[in-house]
Amino acid sequence: MADSHHLDLHCRIILEEYQENLPLFQQKAEQLHALLKKTLADAGLIVASLEYRVKAEESLIGKLELKGAKYKSLSDITDIIGMRVITFYADDVDKVASALDRLFTVDWENSVDKRKLLETDSFGYLSLHYICSVEDFPYRFEIQIRTVLQHAWANINHDTGYKSGVEIPKRYIRSLSRLAGLLELADEEFSKIRVELTDYRRRVQQLVASGNLDEVPLDGDSFRNYLELKPFNALNKRIAAVNQAEIQEVTLMPYLPAFLELECKTLGDVSRLIKTYSEGAFQIACYQLGLTDLDIVSSSIGPQNVCFAAILKRGGGQAGITHFLDQVNGASDGNAIMARILVEQAANLPFMNQ
Repeated sequence: MADSHHLDLHCRIILEEYQENLPLFQQKAEQLHALLKKTLADAGLIVASLEYRVKAEESLIGKLELKGAKYKSLSDITDIIGMRVITFYADDVDKVASALDRLFTVDWENSVDKRKLLETDSFGYLSLHYICSVEDFPYRFEIQIRTVLQHAWANINHDTGYKSGVEIPKRYIRSLSRLAGLLELADEEFSKIRVELTDYRRRVQQLVASGNLDEVPLDGDSFRNYLELKPFNALNKRIAAVNQAEIQEVTLMPYLPAFLELECKTLGDVSRLIKTYSEGAFQIACYQLGLTDLDIVSSSIGPQNVCFAAILKRGGGQAGITHFLDQVNGASDGNAIMARILVEQAANLPFMNQ
């Protein structure tokens, strides 16, 4: 523990107030952290990290040594409790700030937006510092909001610039400034990309809902939206009826790579593939289920058998089916055996001879 004997009487009184209230600070810090965590979750804000701490006694003594005369009492020190919200995106900083404004009373006079302090020709550490209070607690507390990259810069700048206590040569300052500029540019680009992706997904949803499937490129987002239309439902119900079975819903996203390999470039291509090979898919299912008493089938049986039928009809044979099974289910020696059996079974099915 740092030696406090060299503090003047005024600063010692402040330190004693801190020591007496330390359990209260620790309890309140936990409560504020839990409250903020819940508030951000309720607002749908996903953050990289939410940290909190109570200022250590050594740190407080150091602060009092440097500028103890400016504090009339402990309540004038606004960072005894500190929290830090680290966001993934720059535009989320303002969203978090808005949530804090609704949750706490913000001391605007003492809060600082360091993003607005930068000169146009400078780079540096950006963050938003809010000094807040709540009705049932007599002490203010500080909340810092910054992005992951801003946090990285703050740590890099601190380690290289402040801890050494030595003036940094200009060539290193220039390198650090260039690095900071790259980080700021990356922050802006990440936010820009997220906005553009959100707009793209919204357009995809609108096109899928309107039925303009030929205008929608096949990718992860569009396929996920397409699956919400339940394109395999009719086929699955027809297959399940063979054994009066129930359908167990599973994710169908693993079939996206298979449809891409079957030369589907748009959702319209997928829709036509389903229409073209549904009868073959049903015939394969009848052969598979006809001699069993299965009363539960997976919702993946529809897309699986559509792909089976397409591969077989297009001449992919055992190698094509094996590759498909490896792709969807993971590589296994058993896939080649299953493929051989399927090829033998399907050889005499009507769809193969049409």
